[in-house]
Amino acid sequence: MKLQRHGAIACLALTAVLGLSACGSDNNEPTGTSASGSAAADCGKGTLNAQGSSAQKNAMAEWIKAYQQKCAGTTINYEPTGSGAGIQAFIAGTADFAGSDSALKPEEQPQADAKCTGGQALNLPMVIGPVAVVYNVSGADNLQFSPATLAKIFAGKVTKWDDPAIKADNPDAKLPATAIQAVHRSDESGTTDNFTKYLSKTAETDWTFGNAKAWKAPGGVGAAKSDGVASKVKSTDGTISYVELSYAENAGLKKAKVKNGAGEFTELTAESAGKTIAGAKFEGQGNDLKMSIDYNTKEAGAYPIVLATYEIVCSKGLAADKLPLVKGLLGYAASSEGQQDLVELGYAPLPETVRTKVETAVKSLS
Repeated sequence: MKLQRHGAIACLALTAVLGLSACGSDNNEPTGTSASGSAAADCGKGTLNAQGSSAQKNAMAEWIKAYQQKCAGTTINYEPTGSGAGIQAFIAGTADFAGSDSALKPEEQPQADAKCTGGQALNLPMVIGPVAVVYNVSGADNLQFSPATLAKIFAGKVTKWDDPAIKADNPDAKLPATAIQAVHRSDESGTTDNFTKYLSKTAETDWTFGNAKAWKAPGGVGAAKSDGVASKVKSTDGTISYVELSYAENAGLKKAKVKNGAGEFTELTAESAGKTIAGAKFEGQGNDLKMSIDYNTKEAGAYPIVLATYEIVCSKGLAADKLPLVKGLLGYAASSEGQQDLVELGYAPLPETVRTKVETAVKSLS
């Protein structure tokens, strides 16, 4: 995998920022087989069906592979249908749990709760997905953007790459007069919800479209799912978009520096993303772990556009044949080992203070 070259650097950064005790040494070794502290898998039998966020597709594939190595006789399917589709499948009862890049909305919560006999639908952050601003502009490298400039580009107010707003952010860049193609997700996406939330919180004068899973601004070019966005940018000159770091890395896309609340143009790394997450707050009650991220973070060296990818799961009311599978898979995902599996995939593991809360919540499922 292309991302493996970043593993050692990311490991060191995450050890410093998030307090992780160790990082995996070899992704080809069966996970959790070490003599010290291996994650005990709660093995069930049968089939588990889940769907949702494409941002967490690579993470979920890694976890499923590791879990099935531990637990023979299990079949786990995760379809990256997008966050909106995943939540609707959970509400409809066709998904045993859903992946979403946003916590349940107030209007979605009671519908999801209705599927949890005697309990509620929990929002469990499981993956930290830094969101890269990616671009493909012939002759232009090392670009950087302030929130206001990004808002103007994606709102359709800035339409040429040599616009004065872009020049102001990039005084030394060679910017062509090429028309800008701002690429957004065509499907409902938690990544879109988080990116537009970032714009609405940091550039409210220039971004007047609020935040939602569905793209609200006029113009631009739509592409389906994270893979589609990455492919469109890679193949088309003049494009700019937003996509999770893992997809940007796998596609070899150019990533822009983004100006944070401290006025610094910051490169996206595991360390800089971790600094923003370390300042996030919990909004939910009890084992409902909704997070509130400060997109205006003034933390030195913090990269401000990050998302928490959730698993939406019932606290109670899971079918007896599904409960061991759900607890086993999500328990592994929330373990130190499961989180460290993510380092080489372009994700940032959960800070330990968050990880332990998620692990406790998973153990409480019934």
